[in-house]
Amino acid sequence: MNNFHSFLLVLFLGTATLMSQDFQGKAIYQSKTQVNMDFGNRQIPENRKKEMMERMKKANEKTYELIFNQTESIYEEQEQLEQPGGRGGGRGPRFGAFSSSGGDLYKNIKEEKYLVKNDLFGKIFLVEDSLEKLDWKLESETRQIGNYTAFKATAVKTIKRPNMRAIFRGPRGNREEGDKDGAEENKEEEFIIKEVEVVAWYTPEIPVNQGPGSYWGLPGLILAVSDDITTIVCSQITLNPAEKVEIKAPSKGKKVTQEEYDTIAQEKTKEMRENFRNRGGGRGNGRF
Repeated sequence: MNNFHSFLLVLFLGTATLMSQDFQGKAIYQSKTQVNMDFGNRQIPENRKKEMMERMKKANEKTYELIFNQTESIYEEQEQLEQPGGRGGGRGPRFGAFSSSGGDLYKNIKEEKYLVKNDLFGKIFLVEDSLEKLDWKLESETRQIGNYTAFKATAVKTIKRPNMRAIFRGPRGNREEGDKDGAEENKEEEFIIKEVEVVAWYTPEIPVNQGPGSYWGLPGLILAVSDDITTIVCSQITLNPAEKVEIKAPSKGKKVTQEEYDTIAQEKTKEMRENFRNRGGGRGNGRF
């Protein structure tokens, strides 16, 4: 063990001794995801494209609350009020359905498992599975996040997310016969799977192995984390609040594994894509 890792271990253990058994904290995170839309051959007015891009941008700027103790946490999205003049209930796809984050995410570090309640086109699923262990590489670089000194860590993570190009490309009927580009597009999968580098910033001053979303396993609370398109940054921390919140695992919904849920989501996304094409951009019924 080198000097840097020894320093972190001493700092982590030394601070951990100050934590009581009933220790609890709350962290607020701001999440932003960049998604590029490819409209393919669809004849969409430029002002409509701009509007759709703006709606997608807003749908992928979210605020989350992480309630945590030394072994458990619950990660919940905070509801945002509709802006005056907003187009709630209008036609077009619900971009928020493609967010990489799910519903109320419960993590149990001791048991190395998670449960998440997801709403997929109106049906509630309870996904239960094992936490993914990332091979974190601890580095000596630091930055200041709020009142805390954060250390850098990196890891390689396999990401699976919807292929927006496949979802929003134009109807097959719009392509001319023998269109090679169209033929290639037909081969595209509904989901993209690739390896990306994840950069995290954690603080040993809060010695818990917790973090936003599915991230965990560092010697201190993760204050910021980013992959190729999503950046999550902590904006506020409250330690040992006067009113404790019960950290309770979600229990409602059809229980499935992550693999089972991904299969169902892929099938429903494919169905939505077909409805989107056939109805000129309208929504399908989303029934199961």
